[in-house]
Amino acid sequence: MPIIEVTELRKSYGGRAAVDGVSFAVEEGEIFGVLGPNGAGKTSTVECVAGLRVPDAGRVRVAGLDPLADRKRVTQLLGVQLQQSALQENLTVREALVLYSAFYPAPADWRTLAETLGLTDRLDIRFGKLSGGQKQRLFIALALIGSPRIVVLDELTTGLDPRARRDTWQLVEDVRASGVTVLLVTHFMEEAQHLCDRIAVINAGKVVALDTPAGLIRHTDGVTVITFTPSQPVGDLDLAALPAVVSVRQAENGQVTVRGTDETVGTLIALLARHQITAHQLQVTTPTLDDTFLHLTEREN
Repeated sequence: MPIIEVTELRKSYGGRAAVDGVSFAVEEGEIFGVLGPNGAGKTSTVECVAGLRVPDAGRVRVAGLDPLADRKRVTQLLGVQLQQSALQENLTVREALVLYSAFYPAPADWRTLAETLGLTDRLDIRFGKLSGGQKQRLFIALALIGSPRIVVLDELTTGLDPRARRDTWQLVEDVRASGVTVLLVTHFMEEAQHLCDRIAVINAGKVVALDTPAGLIRHTDGVTVITFTPSQPVGDLDLAALPAVVSVRQAENGQVTVRGTDETVGTLIALLARHQITAHQLQVTTPTLDDTFLHLTEREN
């Protein structure tokens, strides 16, 4: 049985549907991504999963429990890092960890969490003095303090610099390696592609695609673009005859652009080798989740 099940979930605000029939299931032990543009309904969806909002319609189950009817039991299973989180400015890291530990009958050792998350030397620093990355590490610690089976991380790396973002990604992978299921909400394509086992793409309150990152890219007609300058002329007909070629263009400066698939790359290099042609300034641009995301959201819009 999936550890999270969402079926035909609906939620409206002021007559506008923020979540419009969303359905997905999360398997235990995976990092499941909820990806979409700002205002797509991602946060409303996961807040319904966490029992923080009451759905207008649909069904949500967390480890077989109703987040509203079984709220007390669900809060012992689920840790949450919200999109907008804050603590009192004068609260120290140590005080926050001890306070949150008191909310659970069998909490994790907060000292171990602090060490794992690189907060040991910040225990006596007040929240208002922490950097953005340190605050995010603290919020992850607070989401994990109850030893949850599931953790929800909503826009975890928004506002972080590239180094802090990469460090936070490693923390998420470490959390999953410890046996915790991760429901990750993000609008960063690179983050989703790097971390997630599967992704539900939500746009305008609806799930428009659900697959692995590679599956999403593969099924949205992503094109591989190969550009190079040959050491001697190569015929358009020879290039167009290569497998899976979409188009061939030769510029006045001699640069050749071939659009196709991954299969095209190997056969193109073999063709050039047979004719003893050197490909100068060879570049291969493969489709990314960015391309897929734009394709899906533009199509739906």
